Amino acid sequence: MQDNRRNPRRKAKKAPTELADTFWAYKRREVSVAEDCLVLLDNVQFIYELALAQLELQALGIDFEVTNSLREFRALGASNFIPLIRKSAYFKQVGRQYTDYFHIIQRNRTRSVNQYLTHWIYPYKGKFHPQMIRALLNIIGLSSGDTVLDPFIGSGTTAVEAELLGINCIGIDISPLCVLQSRVKTDCVEAFGRIEALHREVTNKVQTTVFAPTKDAIWDAINAISDEKARDFYKMAFLVAISDVARRRKDFSKSFLANLDRMIKSVRDFAEISRELGLRSGNMAIQAGDARDLSLEEESIDGIITSPPYSIALDYVSNDAHALQAMGYFPAKMRDQFMGVRGKGPSRLQLYNEDMMKSYNEMYRVLKPEKSAVIVIGNATYMRKEVKTVEFTIDYCENLGFKLIRNIDKIIFGLYNVMRKENILIFHKPHS
Repeated sequence: MQDNRRNPRRKAKKAPTELADTFWAYKRREVSVAEDCLVLLDNVQFIYELALAQLELQALGIDFEVTNSLREFRALGASNFIPLIRKSAYFKQVGRQYTDYFHIIQRNRTRSVNQYLTHWIYPYKGKFHPQMIRALLNIIGLSSGDTVLDPFIGSGTTAVEAELLGINCIGIDISPLCVLQSRVKTDCVEAFGRIEALHREVTNKVQTTVFAPTKDAIWDAINAISDEKARDFYKMAFLVAISDVARRRKDFSKSFLANLDRMIKSVRDFAEISRELGLRSGNMAIQAGDARDLSLEEESIDGIITSPPYSIALDYVSNDAHALQAMGYFPAKMRDQFMGVRGKGPSRLQLYNEDMMKSYNEMYRVLKPEKSAVIVIGNATYMRKEVKTVEFTIDYCENLGFKLIRNIDKIIFGLYNVMRKENILIFHKPHS
């Protein structure tokens, strides 16, 4: 087990005590295991996770057998374990050595195992599970320097995980809120020094002793910050507080200061773990755009991982109206731009399907031959009827020329009971 970039047996520094490092999923257990023993992370609980863990091993070149009630694997024959240690998503240990991902998820300022580093920033409904995305990046064979596309970047999960693996990411979304939060989550490490330098100046504007400044005054002060990435960071802190007021009836000033403090600590965690593990960040290109008409060259993308919006089940415009209004937009005027929320009755579903087809056409066009596209999608209920979106997606994509190579069921937890199951569809684009 040798790695020229670092000593893989060197332990990362222990996370600060205020991190959630006593949470059950992060515990270190000094157990005696053989060098060929591959131990799953403690939070791996579901069948789809076990399926992805096995696909991940195959993609990383490990022959294996399952042992110990499905919690451990044994490597068969001689193997190079370095890619598994550096890249894997579902494994805690390789022999007695902890994986990079085990160290990464300890840098968590929340009590949710999926919200480590900057993933927690802004309460976006229907988020990807970041561990799943990291595994899928491995499964479809993407490596440092390759480019992954997410044409529905949403809260930026694909971008953050690609950045951690040194994979370039093009993230596109029609929502200015999604573009902002995805940029902030990935740009903040490079801009950390500038962000930290402005901390006292910004907080002093909020912590007045007699007359508290209005939200508009704080927003104007943030917009006066000359550095774009630092300005976006403080905008995001403002919008997290706006969300807390709208959804949880919290005090704006207290929420802004508390979340800003936690955001800055999370970025520091990101920078520290990147340095300690010798991570090489991928290049991020997050931009406003339309998945139905991508401004990308034909066959220019190495892989696609995305989840089209469940807009017929979840109204993203209404859900984030408070944040969009704070940014200066008029949600009612934006509806015709968003997939799934334009039109009424049966016409709404027809327009949604037409938009989906345009998006799949574009994905096929920009993906290189012999590369893969992952579409995570589920059947929704609209007008009291089940909409067979999964079947529609498989049929349409295969007619385009994609070949479906995996269809993995995934039970949904935490999506406010809007949907109960989705499918991880892995398509391959063969040569014409």
